Amino acid sequence: MSQTNDIKEIAKLFFKLGSIAFGGPAAHIAMMEDEVVKKRKWMTQEHFLDLVGATNLIPGPNSTEMTMHCGHERAGWKGLFVAGFCFIFPAVVITGVFAWLYQEYGQLPKVEPFIYGIKPAVIAIIIMAAFRLGKKAVKNTELAILGIITLVACLFGVNEIIALFGCGLLGLGIYFFKKNTGNLQSFIPLIIFQVADSSKIGVLKIFLTFLKVGAILYGSGYVLFAFLDTELVANGWLTRQALIDAVAVGQITPGPVLSTATFIGWQMNGITGAVAATLGIFLPSFLFVLILNPLIPKMRKSNIIGAILDAVNVAAVALIIAVCVEMAKDTLTDWRTIVIAIASLVVVFVFKKLNSAFLVLGGAIIGYLLTII
Repeated sequence: MSQTNDIKEIAKLFFKLGSIAFGGPAAHIAMMEDEVVKKRKWMTQEHFLDLVGATNLIPGPNSTEMTMHCGHERAGWKGLFVAGFCFIFPAVVITGVFAWLYQEYGQLPKVEPFIYGIKPAVIAIIIMAAFRLGKKAVKNTELAILGIITLVACLFGVNEIIALFGCGLLGLGIYFFKKNTGNLQSFIPLIIFQVADSSKIGVLKIFLTFLKVGAILYGSGYVLFAFLDTELVANGWLTRQALIDAVAVGQITPGPVLSTATFIGWQMNGITGAVAATLGIFLPSFLFVLILNPLIPKMRKSNIIGAILDAVNVAAVALIIAVCVEMAKDTLTDWRTIVIAIASLVVVFVFKKLNSAFLVLGGAIIGYLLTII
């Protein structure tokens, strides 16, 4: 098959997945495995698993980066960009429509009762995500302690980005301590550029803010909201309500949860803000996968990178819990929201395979019914 036909096949496959892939990264990757390994046999099961593991070694959304890895395996760098773009595009368009509707009608009485019920349901979804990730991340007592330290630090106001990478460095220190190695190798520090503070946030500022987050975002897409809470809500550029509603939009749309950057960017500066936020949040993933794909086999075997990754994963779970606590403070304000939150928690832990979009829909309906009684 020619490369042109390969590119067309990649475009069709990942556009389809981007249009129907509900349920979060794990569900997305399961769909990809079925299409790429079982049906099309583009690669072996073992190599697919290697790529899945490698996505945890670099920043960015795991399932989106998996599409890029699959595209690269099939048709080189062209396949990488086509696969990534086609997977992201449907979610961005759908989210953009929601962003416009929210901006136009989100405060009207006919819509607000539904949003009212979605917020506590979203908190339950995030708690479940933290629980699932936590079971995988906490591999030993040291990692559990690192997670608790990170959580406490975040709740006391330590910047989430500092907490995340600080935990990674502590994990590296523990690794060398266990190996009784006193001579630590030097490594290049991560340079995090800061966007100047301003009362008015423009398109360039939006782009740079989301570019920074996209370049350092580890773990689940839900960690995005912890970062944005610090970058945007704390600076008064976005309300926490809008951030919580953005989480809800991410649950009821297919594709990567990071497409909610489109929603947030739209609330900040209309369609140009949406484009800037979308480009900023996803651009680093394309570059990271392009550069690091050939290095994946060596990275996977590195004990040092593994130690850092283990600590970062635990810190990511701590960040999710911390932002969930802040969201709960703003959301669980009366008996109705508390009832919806408890009911949602029961549902997510009893019906573990239930698509989160249905939970959000159920929260919206119950919220509406409770506000009219």
